[in-house]
Amino acid sequence: MTNNNSASLRRVKSSYSTANGGSCVEWAPDRTSATGIVPVRDSKHPNGPVLMVSPAAFAGLVALAKESGA
Repeated sequence: MTNNNSASLRRVKSSYSTANGGSCVEWAPDRTSATGIVPVRDSKHPNGPVLMVSPAAFAGLVALAKESGA
């Protein structure tokens, strides 16, 4: 994990996130395209740590979320 929270990054919030503050996960697709690394963070804590994972690991996280209904 790192605090790589560049304000200039366009971030996409998970479709599983709710408007009332539940499970707010977001990632930066432009950074992924440029580096091959997927930065993932909690949008409720934008200055908190960022998990940097491979695209394959990110796909696994998404699949797990879909499976569990999270």
